[in-house]
Amino acid sequence: MHIDPAVVPPPVRRRPRRSAGERLREALIFLAGNRARVESHTERSWASITFAGTRHRLVLVFEGAEACEAGESFIAFLPDHEFAIPGQLVADAAVVEVDHTIAPDPAMRVTCELLMLEED
Repeated sequence: MHIDPAVVPPPVRRRPRRSAGERLREALIFLAGNRARVESHTERSWASITFAGTRHRLVLVFEGAEACEAGESFIAFLPDHEFAIPGQLVADAAVVEVDHTIAPDPAMRVTCELLMLEED
């Protein structure tokens, strides 16, 4: 069997795996109609006797009138939204703070907290 050394398959480029936190950020931006940006995101481990997971606190910023309307929808739908994050279950999702500004341009800062549990 003869192998031509000039014909070498290209190396396989693998995308780095996204963490559960990154997937959560993407899901929240999607829920916000792609009208928000994440200003901050903190994550800390959480555990009870029967469950383990992470608690997330995110601040999303909506800038402009249309974005603020999307922010209002985000606030309404977040608590009951069914997330589809592989290996994770969002057990709790709540908006804990909202700041509105009208002038010079409409903007809204939404702080939300989510508890993600690891699924076995």
